[in-house]
Amino acid sequence: MSSEALHESAEKIGAEAIDTHRAIVSLMEELEAVDWYNQRAKATGNPELRAILEHNRDEEKEHAAMALEWLRRTDRKFAEHLQTFLFTDGPIVGIEKEVVHGEGGSAGGTSAASGDGSLGIGSLRKAGGNK
Repeated sequence: MSSEALHESAEKIGAEAIDTHRAIVSLMEELEAVDWYNQRAKATGNPELRAILEHNRDEEKEHAAMALEWLRRTDRKFAEHLQTFLFTDGPIVGIEKEVVHGEGGSAGGTSAASGDGSLGIGSLRKAGGNK
């Protein structure tokens, strides 16, 4: 790995930070490839070429997802943010305001951020023990 791509010396940041850097750069490259293939697929008038380019684009998405999962597994704070925002409904900024800043009621969707598996709607049981 070229030390020119690092912002600090490899000796000072250590192997773990370098591996994280590798994963982030790989994720960036995969997403860039997704964009390139997508643009090429949209631009071509040839259906067979379009199908190939779309296939290649979707392969790059798989690679990006794998790199992202590695980052999630190795970076606890990143994992927390992914847990908050991925696979939710409603306005993303609303989720951020609600979960991160504790503002407002419902963000208009479901967030997995509570950690308890609830949907944030409280108990549906009536007071007094009726079930």
